[in-house]
Amino acid sequence: MSEKKLMKGNEAIAEAAIRGGCRFFAGYPITPQNEIPEYMSWRLFEVGGQFVQSESEVAAINMVYGAAGAGARAMTSSSSPGISLKQEGISYIAGAELPCVIINMVRGGPGLGGIQPAQSDYFQATKGGGHGDYHMLVYGPSSVQECVDILYNAFDKADEYRIPVMILGDGMLGQIMEAVTLPEMKDVSKLPEKKWAATGKNTGENRRIINSLYIEPDELESLNRKLFDRYALIAERETKYEEYLCDDAEIVLTAYGTVARIAKSAVNILRENGIKAGLLRPITLYPFPSKAFLEVANRPSVRRFVCSELSMGQMIEDVKLAVEGKKPVDFYGRTGGNVMTPEDIVEFVRTEVLK
Repeated sequence: MSEKKLMKGNEAIAEAAIRGGCRFFAGYPITPQNEIPEYMSWRLFEVGGQFVQSESEVAAINMVYGAAGAGARAMTSSSSPGISLKQEGISYIAGAELPCVIINMVRGGPGLGGIQPAQSDYFQATKGGGHGDYHMLVYGPSSVQECVDILYNAFDKADEYRIPVMILGDGMLGQIMEAVTLPEMKDVSKLPEKKWAATGKNTGENRRIINSLYIEPDELESLNRKLFDRYALIAERETKYEEYLCDDAEIVLTAYGTVARIAKSAVNILRENGIKAGLLRPITLYPFPSKAFLEVANRPSVRRFVCSELSMGQMIEDVKLAVEGKKPVDFYGRTGGNVMTPEDIVEFVRTEVLK
């Protein structure tokens, strides 16, 4: 049965994951995502799951590797430097075709940086991050409710495509409190059997092995081609985005996550002042909604795009590739944990874009 509650973002994420079927969590503390493992540490046991506080981020992702390989719905969470430490394990998981869910509540960087919100892990999340040819299904939710909705189905997507799913949030999203409608608990006993899982119940010719080591070049090339065929299928089926007031827009703002909410407010202010602005928001960051961006770029009314990020400019590269040079793309960003206001974006449009 669904219920409505006022919840902090991190705690809502944890509850939605459990209601979506998560029964194993391994993690290590790091700000600003600590409420996720803290919540999991007691809540999982209430539903018959397992929580492990690992000795390091490296250990946590390898525990997820093992649990996922045994068929469990497994999850880990961290923030920027911790996700960096998990990259080798994430690549192994992708290479072994295992489903899992990974949360990154991004903090400022590079290095230890600061604990304030940032979006400077976009490259890491969408371009692989670890070694080898692989991708994850990456979401950039903009509200706590959207986090809940995505997390609730994230394990289904991971299982369907046998792929890691990443939620790319930030310190704002994890720490704010919003009213959310929580969905009912999924019955994990009715989930389809994972015939590939190494459960220890099979012997002889039916033995199941989880592996990402391929010595023969042709075998590894075959795996890579199979993975990329799967990524193409995901792009066809799972790409998500939101358009806001783009039908007659001359200036199209684009942003993801919490910054998209700021950009939407900027669109409203610009409209009130006679400037025809709109917002095109990617919800899946990989696959990136390139077709939607190109379609909007081809509209006669559109003059320019403005990409806003809490970084020195990362998603803007995908925006430029997607619009294929049809329209110019300007950039406005803040970094170091600083967050722009709607008025900041409005001022940038007025003084730099429309000059």
